[in-house]
Amino acid sequence: MSTVSRSRTTIAAVILFVAMASGGWLLGKGMIAPATRGDARGQRLLDDVMQRIRRNYVDSLTTADLFERTLKGLLAELGDPNTVYLDSARLARLTETTTGVYTGLGIRFDARDGWPMVLAVIAGTPAERAGLVSGDRIIQIDGRSTRGWTDDETRAALRGDVGTTAALQIERPGQPQPFAVRLVRGEIHRTAVRRTALLDGGVGYVDLKIFSDSTERELIRAVDSLQRAGMRSVVLDLRSNPGGLLTQGAAVSELFLDSADVIVSMRGRGETNDRTYRAMAAQRWPTLPMVVLIDQGTASASEIVAGALQDHDRALLIGQATYGKGSAQAVFEAGRGGLKLTTARWFTPSGRSIDKAGAETREAGTTDPVTYRTDAGREVFGGGGIAPDVELPEPEPTPGELALQAQLGSRVREFRDVLTTYATTPAVRAAVRTPFTAVTPELLDGAWRALQDRGFAIDRATFDGASRLVSNFLGREMVRIALGNTAEVRRSLAEDALVQVAATRLRAARRPQDVFPRPEVARER
Repeated sequence: MSTVSRSRTTIAAVILFVAMASGGWLLGKGMIAPATRGDARGQRLLDDVMQRIRRNYVDSLTTADLFERTLKGLLAELGDPNTVYLDSARLARLTETTTGVYTGLGIRFDARDGWPMVLAVIAGTPAERAGLVSGDRIIQIDGRSTRGWTDDETRAALRGDVGTTAALQIERPGQPQPFAVRLVRGEIHRTAVRRTALLDGGVGYVDLKIFSDSTERELIRAVDSLQRAGMRSVVLDLRSNPGGLLTQGAAVSELFLDSADVIVSMRGRGETNDRTYRAMAAQRWPTLPMVVLIDQGTASASEIVAGALQDHDRALLIGQATYGKGSAQAVFEAGRGGLKLTTARWFTPSGRSIDKAGAETREAGTTDPVTYRTDAGREVFGGGGIAPDVELPEPEPTPGELALQAQLGSRVREFRDVLTTYATTPAVRAAVRTPFTAVTPELLDGAWRALQDRGFAIDRATFDGASRLVSNFLGREMVRIALGNTAEVRRSLAEDALVQVAATRLRAARRPQDVFPRPEVARER
């Protein structure tokens, strides 16, 4: 037998062996039926094959090696990128994502100019109580210099068990000497609603970043708070929202739909995975005009929300087509980790699958999408994600911005760090009066000199040709450092083209249906 044939036979045998071994584990948990006579014959055969591999295969392989390779091969053979084995570390990260809970200090940070810098602190956490603010540089943690640390190294040092302490040395812009703070670690809840704002004309803005177990509650608080402040319409930003808990996607959808409206239909094996979710109560804000922002990073539970609101004509979708993840997964205990397994496919209220992996077509051999209808008769399409009602691509880089990127090469991050450090200087901080303080030619000159001092070989014409990019980043950094995160949010939303298009449409809307195109126009581009 050839080496290739022998390898293929070995892989196939080991895959079957692990499948049966896994079945035995699941049987022990009472999750599958007892083995049949045919299974027993297969187990004996595979036991013989495994013995031969261990004793006679040309390369020495331990049983642990065989199982690890087989596990990966078995899951890969399913052809489903969403079915994966999670080791203990990945399972812990998934649990943190779905619960939003971890133990630490409540600091959002990023590496800037070679040091961890505080971007924001979470309200009610040890970091806020200690008085840490945006722009603080963490130069030591527990006596160790943080110079050159990776984000993972910083994160590991900041986290720890509840009740343990962390000693930080902080450099703060405007203060001549570093100072020490000692914080006691606690349980931190990472919020699903990251940013809110009330824009001109009574337009509210809510940035929803994840569907964890508190998303529905947080969204209710955010929208109710904005309404009390004078909100008359709302932008729900689902861009770059990777999803999360399906139940929370259904719960958020229900807030905006009428009683008995279909939210999503699941089709899988067993009653749990073969059901239809419907709104159980009257919608909470029935008169609130609404726009939802989506992009290629909108996936999973966030696509359930977008699809339900689009099919029931409750919100206008603006942006780019979503990711296209039309399946649901469950996590099962497996060894020291977990198996994330696809257990169902889901369909929007109009009956469409938006799964990119199995994109629907009108007829075999064509790429024309299947057409569906919303409640009001608007055309929507299946397969390849959820297409927006108003398609607005992200702005393309200008030739000047591309030229700057080419000259920077691998120093893009260092370029950004220099601008952040420049934004912390007393002269720049003193120039910032409002969230919309202009980035003047004098400020750009200062940024240029800071780059030259750092040894950047960028010609001035290239720098000036990318002035929009430089000004946007520098403006946000200097406002965040001088005035705080709330002011930076206001500035960034004013510069966000999709948010401004949504706000313009909403300012003219008095009823939810006013946000939609004319009846004869199915989709705007």
